[in-house]
Amino acid sequence: MPELPEVETTRRGIEPAVIARVIDRIVVREPRLRWRVPDELPALAAGQRVQQLRRRAKYLLFDLERGSMILHLGMSGSLRVMPADTPPLPHDHVDIVIETGQCLRYNDPRRFGSLLWTEDDPLTHPLLRMLAPEPLSDDFDAAYLARVAKGRKVAIKQLLMNSQLVVGVGNIYASEALFHAGIRPQRSATRVRRDEFPALVRSIRKVLNAAIRAGGTTLRDYVNPEGMPGYFRQKLFVYERTGEPCRVCHTPIRQIVQGQRSTYFCPQCQK
Repeated sequence: MPELPEVETTRRGIEPAVIARVIDRIVVREPRLRWRVPDELPALAAGQRVQQLRRRAKYLLFDLERGSMILHLGMSGSLRVMPADTPPLPHDHVDIVIETGQCLRYNDPRRFGSLLWTEDDPLTHPLLRMLAPEPLSDDFDAAYLARVAKGRKVAIKQLLMNSQLVVGVGNIYASEALFHAGIRPQRSATRVRRDEFPALVRSIRKVLNAAIRAGGTTLRDYVNPEGMPGYFRQKLFVYERTGEPCRVCHTPIRQIVQGQRSTYFCPQCQK
């Protein structure tokens, strides 16, 4: 599933093509995404200028002159810039056609993504208003993380993947951040010491920023706006490296299952 780095990579990649440009039309080939694309969206968005393109957690917010489009890539979605007359491929569900003749083409084989419309502040939309602080923002610090972890018996990795407490970290980056912080993913959140939280916050930011610089992580489906895979996979320390030697101490990496998701860690480097 595209996480914060993949969505931020997408935002940065498509921003030059859309900012201050007028939407010529929106072509919806398949409206049945996770939630149906509103029938009125093409008529509402056509002729409007894109004033701003923001990211909130894993949502892309296209702020137009009189409303906003809220786009989520789902589990397998991608958004690419290409000439509008490029023949569509299977699973090319939506084109956002720009006045320049280019389009943003939304491809989503599993159709778990979404494209919605609001005329209110999109940050107050039911899907966004309860989201936690951004992990790259000043609101996310050691004091905040210690506060939300206090008294919680859930494993620290599960806490990092709770979007009501931390947004956009996801399975890959939670495993990697905990490795760099030296914390075992199955340790109870309430047993993480107060003096360990600064290192954990730094590790989360370090891993996310490194992934953004590398264009995200491609495991199966993700491609960036140019159609290229993300290269952060080549820099992973533990994720999907079961049995391989730790890049630090050479101990074999272990794999366990937490909350029906695979977790990877080094039994020597992480305590």
